[in-house]
Amino acid sequence: MRPSSPSPLLVRSIPALWTFVFGLWGLSRQDSVWRDEAATWQVARRSTAETVHMLANVDVVHGLYYLLMHGLFDLFGPGTAVLRLPSVVAMAVAASCVAALGHRLAGPWAGLGGGLALGLLPAVQFYLQEGRPYALVAAGAGISTLLLVTLLEGRGRAVRWVAYGGTVALGGLLNWLSLMILPAHLVTLLWTRAGRATGKRWTAAAAAAATCVLPLVLFSRSQSAQVSWIPPLTWHMLIGPAILLAIGGAGALLDRPRADGTRPDQPRSDRPRARRLSAAAVGLPLLAVPQIGLVGLSLIQPLFLDRYVLFSLLGLALLIGVAIGAAVEAVARRRPRAAPWVLPVVMAVAVAALLPQALAKRSPASRVDDVLTAAGDIRRMKKPGDAVLFIPAARRDTRLVSPDAFAGLRDIALARSPEESGTLKGTEARPDRIRAAMLAQRRILLVTDAPGVARPPATERERAKSSVLRTHFRPVADQQARGRRVTVYERRTGTPRPSGD
Repeated sequence: MRPSSPSPLLVRSIPALWTFVFGLWGLSRQDSVWRDEAATWQVARRSTAETVHMLANVDVVHGLYYLLMHGLFDLFGPGTAVLRLPSVVAMAVAASCVAALGHRLAGPWAGLGGGLALGLLPAVQFYLQEGRPYALVAAGAGISTLLLVTLLEGRGRAVRWVAYGGTVALGGLLNWLSLMILPAHLVTLLWTRAGRATGKRWTAAAAAAATCVLPLVLFSRSQSAQVSWIPPLTWHMLIGPAILLAIGGAGALLDRPRADGTRPDQPRSDRPRARRLSAAAVGLPLLAVPQIGLVGLSLIQPLFLDRYVLFSLLGLALLIGVAIGAAVEAVARRRPRAAPWVLPVVMAVAVAALLPQALAKRSPASRVDDVLTAAGDIRRMKKPGDAVLFIPAARRDTRLVSPDAFAGLRDIALARSPEESGTLKGTEARPDRIRAAMLAQRRILLVTDAPGVARPPATERERAKSSVLRTHFRPVADQQARGRRVTVYERRTGTPRPSGD
């Protein structure tokens, strides 16, 4: 006697709803926004022309995402909810795709378990509430993989091939490293021994998608200095991917269809059209190939950041679902009435075990800093006639996200605004002019990094700012919180002023 199985609608909708609700929990992160999200926020508030101007100089790899967020900010106004809700919705879509894949390839309980597991993975919880494009890329990966499975099952209409290529291209335009899903899908085709006709159609769709993204890839290479801060690959960086691959491999070993191609929970008359298609053939390449590919790319140029291959965790979730489905089947053979309780018990244990992680991801401390807290400090500490400085210049994002907090303050180092210069942080004056402007002030508010994350001044401008503050000013107030620091400096008595002051 087999346990009653959830319907396909429930299998797809429950993980989507679960992930969506999980994403809404603590969405504002105690009203904090960190530096990466601040980039999205400030660019989304620019006009389309200003954004296009900026993309010619910096961050072209995120251009499509910035334009999307610009539209949402125009419609609903700037805020943490508008900033992060696209990621929540996108990851809910990804969870539904995992559930649908698991249902087709390994049974309803595997699909339901895999879809629910995706939202619990720590890395997914981090980017589930992130105002950046990585969750949207994951949704695209889920949709394209589901389309591929549909095509391999024999439902290969031309419109589905067009949809497949378009989805892959859209993911590539959001982040071109997501094109590593193509070699993952190629492994699936080889694993399942797809026919020659299917191989030709896939090659055409993949080539079209790659061609659409190629201009972005080539142009973004001219902006490679943006990722120069990523450290070179080391052995300890490979521990995480190795653990993921081990977990995924264990799940793949549990995916054992009968010799005739049916699943243990399928009657023998209900045979899939593609007998060799399995959860292992889809999930393991989706997990392993992007991870290994990123390692390979990082040997040429340091690029190893887990967010670039976040979409590969859909493969891990699918294989975890296979393990859950196997557990349900094992219990069903001995205690059929207890089988439906396996998944709730597994999920309850997982939620309890990962609760500290879930709470940590929803805390401002999970990010390196908080732009909004520093803006609040400025609002309280400023006085009429004060000037403001930023060390490094990238900390100007505090003013760009919260311009009202800086009303009445003069940004004395700024020569050209970010909008005018087509940059994220603006263009600053020469060091000698900054020095002269500083000596003309009585009070300066400095926005910088807190000691735990601060780095020594790296440019001549930064060294000039630090030197003048240290020599000619004294700190009279200091506030440090959430990775940012605001210090008020007053000019020392007897400090020489530029002529005309």
